[in-house]
Amino acid sequence: MADPRTIETIDLRKSFGTTEALRGLDLDVPAGSIFGFLGRNGAGKTTTIKILLGMTRPTAGRARVFGLPADAPESSVEIRRRTGFVSEDKELYEYMTVDEIVRFTAAFYPKWHRDLEQRYLRAFELPLAGRIKALSRGARTKLALLLALCRGAELLVLDEPTSGLDPAVTEEVLQALVAHVASQETTVFFSSHQIAEVDQIADRVAIVDRGRAVVAGELEELRERYRRIQLVFDGGAPQPAFRAPGVERMRREGRVLTVLSSAGADRIIDEARALNPVSVDVVPVTLKEIFLETVSAED
Repeated sequence: MADPRTIETIDLRKSFGTTEALRGLDLDVPAGSIFGFLGRNGAGKTTTIKILLGMTRPTAGRARVFGLPADAPESSVEIRRRTGFVSEDKELYEYMTVDEIVRFTAAFYPKWHRDLEQRYLRAFELPLAGRIKALSRGARTKLALLLALCRGAELLVLDEPTSGLDPAVTEEVLQALVAHVASQETTVFFSSHQIAEVDQIADRVAIVDRGRAVVAGELEELRERYRRIQLVFDGGAPQPAFRAPGVERMRREGRVLTVLSSAGADRIIDEARALNPVSVDVVPVTLKEIFLETVSAED
């Protein structure tokens, strides 16, 4: 039976001297998903990608792609053969034209999709005779994405693909990704610190902070689970020790006690009634709020 997971990491660790880039990272990326990999700069996102693609080896733990060990030399070649990668730097041969690099790249991939190539050349308005050196940042990004999308890859790994792009080009890139996944049944692993973009297209997310996944799961399920409960009291807010599961953070400001919960609000409210609050309000939490709360919770 085929592994339903395209990417899996278990207790993944990577140190550079005394610096721990990854400190026990667990990921589970199902096949066919658009997986948003969120984190601040320096959180361990690029290091994770390099391990998955066999560009560096972990210090400890396990990383598997397509069920293959990413740190085994023969397996890593197979992983890269089946993967399209767009780096943050969009490294391309600047002396070539758009047409030359498309033809050059296509020669390496027997499954190259000429129909997709023509579609994206038109949709992205890329000039065939244009020198890559003269292309705008947005055009370079679209060209790098075309080269990744057309090779028949089972997995797309994108490292900050929209970094530095204007909103119009960003929207164009995101919509191209969604359409491609729908038509080609590709898995997308989308590393970014742009929360709105991940929120727009991802169906699953992991938020990584200091080399660990602090939040992970289906995006809709996370939206259902996370709630902010605001309790207002007659006098100063108490500092209770809630026994209910999922209490992620509490803040006291004068008469107001705010609780962030990752397990709904009902059980916390049941306990809070004994504290005699004047009012109780429950509001949903956005992905941006989850991100800001979880990556700063240990500061």
